[in-house]
Amino acid sequence: MDISPIRKFLYCDTPKAWLDYAVQHLDLLLIDHAKCEKKAASTAMSLMFKYPERSELQVKLAQLAREEMLHFEQVYEKISQRNIAYSILSPSRYASTLRKMARASEPDKLVDFCIIGAIIEARSCERFASLVPLLEDIDQELARYYSYLLKSESRHYEDYLELAKKYSAQPIDDVLDKFLQAEAELINSQDTVFRFHSGLPEGENFK
Repeated sequence: MDISPIRKFLYCDTPKAWLDYAVQHLDLLLIDHAKCEKKAASTAMSLMFKYPERSELQVKLAQLAREEMLHFEQVYEKISQRNIAYSILSPSRYASTLRKMARASEPDKLVDFCIIGAIIEARSCERFASLVPLLEDIDQELARYYSYLLKSESRHYEDYLELAKKYSAQPIDDVLDKFLQAEAELINSQDTVFRFHSGLPEGENFK
């Protein structure tokens, strides 16, 4: 699948150092990936409950939540098949930092949360696509699965971005630029933990 529109949307690609670390720590990657799928479904459901009057949001996020929970089941199965101990990992600063930037008043808050959703889904898609060629030589089954996820992640990005534009009273370009700049800084700066959406983890094995 061609994800060039998503690469163009984001302000940076995932650094090679993160990718190299990821393929050397597939247990952590899969555990946090599973958690991200659950969190994505939870976020979609939370928005559905908070904004019941937004009919387009109800329809799009209901489908998104179903797909994210299906993906969680699939990733959890892979974790079990590989005899990886499923555990609770502390979150990285990525999503919380972006959410702290959201405006407080409505509908701006809803617009910002949809923008954040679009960025997170876009980054997920970009990371899956970037991991696939690295995984093909070491884990073909996981490489195929991550290739399979590209279509849905790309659609989730488009759905969130469409909702942000629909519910904003003015063009979202400036607000989107602010969030994308912050996201690129998070991706390219040192992080204290390795997670699916983290920046560059600190540690002696990380270049």
